[in-house]
Amino acid sequence: MNYFLLVLLIFIQQMVIPQTIAIKCGELIDGKSDQPQLNKAIIIEGNLIKEITDFSAIPRNATIIDMSNKTVLPGLIDCHTHVLLQGDVTAEEYDPQILKESIPYRTLRGSVSCQIALMNGFTTIRDLETEGAMYADVDLKKAINNAVIPGPRMFVSTRAINTTGHYSLSNYEYSWELHMPKGIQEITGADEARRAVREQISYGADWIKIYADRGYYRTPDSSFRSRPNFTIEEIEAVADETIRSGKFLAAHAVTRDGILYSLNAGARSIEHGFGMDEECMDLMIKKNAYWCPTATVIDYVAEGRAKEGNPINAQMLRSLPGIFKKALQKGVKIAFGTDAGGFDWSKIPQSREFSYYVQWGMTAMQAIKSATSVAAELLNKSGQIGEISKGAMADIIAIDGDPIQDIKRLEKVVFVMKDGKIYKN
Repeated sequence: MNYFLLVLLIFIQQMVIPQTIAIKCGELIDGKSDQPQLNKAIIIEGNLIKEITDFSAIPRNATIIDMSNKTVLPGLIDCHTHVLLQGDVTAEEYDPQILKESIPYRTLRGSVSCQIALMNGFTTIRDLETEGAMYADVDLKKAINNAVIPGPRMFVSTRAINTTGHYSLSNYEYSWELHMPKGIQEITGADEARRAVREQISYGADWIKIYADRGYYRTPDSSFRSRPNFTIEEIEAVADETIRSGKFLAAHAVTRDGILYSLNAGARSIEHGFGMDEECMDLMIKKNAYWCPTATVIDYVAEGRAKEGNPINAQMLRSLPGIFKKALQKGVKIAFGTDAGGFDWSKIPQSREFSYYVQWGMTAMQAIKSATSVAAELLNKSGQIGEISKGAMADIIAIDGDPIQDIKRLEKVVFVMKDGKIYKN
């Protein structure tokens, strides 16, 4: 009897004690330090990092993953995606997805987007609204968390909020006899604004997103302006209800007309900001807010939209390097965000965004931090994701070569681990 009890106890102990894994790193970029470390080992137990140590201190019982000829980094974070969207250059590309594809079909396509993001090395994404697919992002998040499909850790914002008549599908472009579906949830008035926030949170929104401005144009003095979508009462109602509920507000805001009142209401992040001025930058610093530049998407859509007779994106793209440099010099917190889904998931790697940041003044390490520790700060998850440190989640990627010398190396990830599980090797 005692023998069988001993065997049972050993079996139970083996089931309970997590496997120890040691990743030997040739070069380790931990997401927080200013310099890489050489010849370090990451010790992982279960889904957490236990410690960073020298090769000589690797536990004898550890399973070794030899990345001693690779550069190892934290899993990357994309703070602006749309997994349920598959390109958005013009209405001819956007509208059929809303009109002709059912939400179940779009969700199936979204599951592929999630897998692409993970294989790109992005172990966490903040998905900033479903573009008419209701709460399907919550379903995708659940499916990933329950290991039904592979994908990144998701922070979702469900439907997003705009005011009546100010988002696609445009009522003007279709018969007034039809009630066209919208890419967002429409509100009019402060009470409807509060109701929309409460409803979206009740269905699983981690963040609330608003579309703060529209109708972008360039003035004779070459500055950019727009039309605000919300009244002060409406935007303050959205922000107040969001913050009172313990959530954060992201604002699609391109010029000062959308940025300033979003920040004053309490937005934690400004999305796009292609036409911001120095007053916007100063207020972002004062409010401790973050900027997601989404450079990849404006470069992607500018030419196509110009051919359709809308040159404003091309004009903003030409001004964006200078705006980025000024924001960087001032100390604006810049968090990595691509707007993937606004460009085709299968055509452009999300890590293309890094190249713009480096071309426009960031060091390679600053660019990497924008997608690791800075992005984690934005998501209020410092110490958990975006860094390789004791107690952090075991989200780890590896690449060939040195991204400090060539940032484009991050476009070809060869190893992906999320939550201690290997997805690409």
